[in-house]
Amino acid sequence: MVPFVDLKAQYLSIKPEIDAAIQGILDTCQFTLGKEVAAFEEEFAAYSGSSIGCGVNSGTSALHLALLAAGVGPGDEVITVPFTFVATVSAIHYSGAKTVFVDVDPETFTMSPDAIERAITPRTKAIMPVHLYGQPADMDPILAIARKHGLVVIEDAAQAHGAEYKGRRVGSLGDLACFSFYPGKNLGAYGEAGMVVTSNPEFARTIRMLRDWGAEKKYHHVLKGYNYRMEGIQGAVLRVKLRHLENWTEARRAAAKRYDELLSGTTFDAPFVRDDVRHVFHVYAIRVQKRAELQAWLASHDIQSGIHYPIPVHLLPAFADLGYKAGDFPNAEMAAAEVLSLPMYPELTAENQQRVIAALSAFAQVPAGDHRELSPV
Repeated sequence: MVPFVDLKAQYLSIKPEIDAAIQGILDTCQFTLGKEVAAFEEEFAAYSGSSIGCGVNSGTSALHLALLAAGVGPGDEVITVPFTFVATVSAIHYSGAKTVFVDVDPETFTMSPDAIERAITPRTKAIMPVHLYGQPADMDPILAIARKHGLVVIEDAAQAHGAEYKGRRVGSLGDLACFSFYPGKNLGAYGEAGMVVTSNPEFARTIRMLRDWGAEKKYHHVLKGYNYRMEGIQGAVLRVKLRHLENWTEARRAAAKRYDELLSGTTFDAPFVRDDVRHVFHVYAIRVQKRAELQAWLASHDIQSGIHYPIPVHLLPAFADLGYKAGDFPNAEMAAAEVLSLPMYPELTAENQQRVIAALSAFAQVPAGDHRELSPV
């Protein structure tokens, strides 16, 4: 089996460090927030090129609180993209604001700056670009438009830990940036966790109150808040894993380069990567025709794969009330119909990558309509 990700292999490679970190939390009983979370906040903010980190219980909570700290609320509009995980849009909904979509670039699948100004209205409060698959959005023109119109920029960096845009770390580009530490992320917790990073002390102060029931100190509730606190065990685990993140990132990038080279001898194209970014390859997604057949073919050859994401958010039933229809965002819709994510994780071996490419090549050589090995194992 070639797994899509292999979290157990990663754990075993750092098991003594992880076990000691968790034991430390059990010994101190600092199960919610605490010193390990505070230390991780400081370390990850520095890693991201920002001043302050605010640990929370998920990437979705990070997005929600970043919006609220920026003053986004009912009657406001937030511009983002439909080709993203649903949490991006759900967080805007939680804030009470309306989501306004713009299409993605057809090559990078990130926000198309050319579409933004046409979507701005007097109610627009923020722009939320998504650094999809580990590749940063084209931030300079996005920031220029935001500054021109007095808008807040919130980076959805859930898939982009350590990514860089023109030499600057993701997390330091907008007014706030939101990260997910879901277990499968490049920097993953052993459970749910997230963080907002910012260099604005007032934003940070608001987020830290909102995550803890709106309290400035215990039982002194200044705001109507939430129970969005990061657990102590997650902070301890993430501190350990942060020390390995750069090595893991370079392993991902090396694996992506191997894929690129192996794909060059096939009918499949490697993903497009801008030449002014550091792509961290949370996902290695190719574009394919007959995706369902190919995914079944891979499964029949003991190769796992994924689709990120099969339905753009504007076409999901949950967000039909936004009033969009098929054809409104053709680049996002085409991407959703064609992307297929190949196995990608730091421990991925060259041998297993060769197995993946061999299976792709074999699929391409079978006459159309004659794929006989399509029953997943």
